[in-house]
Amino acid sequence: MRLLYFVLILILSLLLYHFVAGNNGLMDYKRIEREVDIQYNNNQVLLERNTALKNEILDLRNGNDAIEERTRNELGMIKKGETFYRIINDDDKN
Repeated sequence: MRLLYFVLILILSLLLYHFVAGNNGLMDYKRIEREVDIQYNNNQVLLERNTALKNEILDLRNGNDAIEERTRNELGMIKKGETFYRIINDDDKN
């Protein structure tokens, strides 16, 4: 009878080991769950960036204000009759 109990406890222990630490076990499940959470957060950041880019594209297609802002900031262009002032900080004189 003791041998039967020993075999049953051994089988139960092996099954429990495979359930917790075996292939596709509880530890793998938790690891994959963490990876999915990380990927979900990364996807949310990328979705926000894509939305901002889509809004910028629509603004550039529909309005002259965005085009004017870009030409002023990136190309340094000014309108006729405007005066351009460049302010230099003392820190930049190195």
